[in-house]
Amino acid sequence: MELFRIKRDIPFMSYGRLTTAISLVTFIVAVFFLATRGLNFSVEFTGGTVLEVQYQQSADLDKIRDTVDQLKLGEATVQNLGSSRDVMIRLPNKPGTSSAQLSDKVMGQLKAIDNGVQLRKVDFVGPSVGAELVSSGLTAVILVCLGIMAYLALRFEWRFAVAAIIANMHDVVIILGCFAFFRWEFSLTVLAGILAVLGYSVNESVVVFDRIRENFRKPGMRGQPVASVIDNAITSTMSRTIITHFSTEMMVVSMLVFGGPALHGFAMALTIGILFGIYSSVLVASPIALWLGVTREHMIKPVKPKEEAVV
Repeated sequence: MELFRIKRDIPFMSYGRLTTAISLVTFIVAVFFLATRGLNFSVEFTGGTVLEVQYQQSADLDKIRDTVDQLKLGEATVQNLGSSRDVMIRLPNKPGTSSAQLSDKVMGQLKAIDNGVQLRKVDFVGPSVGAELVSSGLTAVILVCLGIMAYLALRFEWRFAVAAIIANMHDVVIILGCFAFFRWEFSLTVLAGILAVLGYSVNESVVVFDRIRENFRKPGMRGQPVASVIDNAITSTMSRTIITHFSTEMMVVSMLVFGGPALHGFAMALTIGILFGIYSSVLVASPIALWLGVTREHMIKPVKPKEEAVV
């Protein structure tokens, strides 16, 4: 399906130095904010107290959140748990205050507004559990990256695998840099969003790489410079790229606007990742593959001539 067809190839590769320079600058800025400001880890990573409460009717999450914030116990997370009457409240660790004291303060404030609220369960998440989650999260990201590189190396060629993983890690670092700069809470849902961005971004790279391989096989493209072959591949997939990313971005923005606090971090990670994923897949991965020296011989294995039968 095509909304439009571009008749002349856009010389993307002629701007390769500029686009990769922009990417390098944004990458360095993101790393700087990560190093200086750090991530604002949620209770799952840092440890804290988790309360499960139940109301007799549908709970007003905004009202509960404002009530808990009045206690000034730190950045609390309030979200539904299973049904509209069940609510989970996550509180960070507070030096000198035990989990029992925190839960008593919160329940006292909630009961002052609605006496029908009941405390169902209180859990304490220790720092060791948070450290284990951080380790598991990093392991998941590393395994995904290794899997992507192995897949692209087998399907295409190692130069494309290196180019794609550099572009993907560029997207991940940009997302982390944005969360560090704005001090947005980094939770497990945000980590899930980052893993989704890795898979989404590599899909666009695979589409472009497939078209590059097809172009190398076309008789009309033989003898053309590699840069021209890549420009034609990107231009010919432009309509598909716009349709796919625009429809996906509309869905993600809808989650960001209407999904509430529970989905805010996940939707924000996807929003940033999709925007930078389009840029990196087209204007970062392809120039890197070109600079690594990809050629027609790398993409197409020569066919061995059949041996003549001996009479």
